[in-house]
Amino acid sequence: MQTILSLGNALNQGTARGSAIGFKLDSLLKLTDTRARNNRMTLMHYLCKVLADKLPVVLDFSKDVSSLEPAAKIQLKFLAEEMQAISKGLEKVVQELSSSENDGPVSDSFREKLKEFLCFAEAEVRSLASLYSGVGRNVDALILYFGEDPARCSFEQVTSTLLNFVRMFNKAHDENCKQLEQEMKKLAENDKSKMQDESKNILQTSIKSNNVK
Repeated sequence: MQTILSLGNALNQGTARGSAIGFKLDSLLKLTDTRARNNRMTLMHYLCKVLADKLPVVLDFSKDVSSLEPAAKIQLKFLAEEMQAISKGLEKVVQELSSSENDGPVSDSFREKLKEFLCFAEAEVRSLASLYSGVGRNVDALILYFGEDPARCSFEQVTSTLLNFVRMFNKAHDENCKQLEQEMKKLAENDKSKMQDESKNILQTSIKSNNVK
């Protein structure tokens, strides 16, 4: 992130945006929009090149965020709906138990079973509610970590943006590697051709020299 910020400030040097201390998360996806004059290299390609030269250890950072893809599939809205449905289901069990108190001795066995289940279910729901609250706190912390406002930026936006950035970064890095491989191959072919030409010239010179003798 610091490297990206430095690149952005370098590009905007001399403007009001040239001394930024941060950037919006969705700016990560705009790194492929800025292209060099030859229209082939984007700012994302250049970022990968800089990191390959200066900090090659971070090129495989996607391995450290392997859980990002499954996380991007999580919809907090659905989790909230499921949590609400579970809570309402528990309330119905409580109501059913209360209603069975007026059913007489016939329902004694049923009530005992229901009480046992309710005791277990309440503990499970409390545990689940605690986990759900923890998810909410962690989501807010994640959004704040990337400098966004939890009230305006959703968890889904953050994970989707980061996942797309990782994919674009890896694609640009792969393209850089292929480009470098092609350049090295072309250089090797040129060197080979040059050596063959030099050998041919030496041979021709030698033949001419012998003919003169």
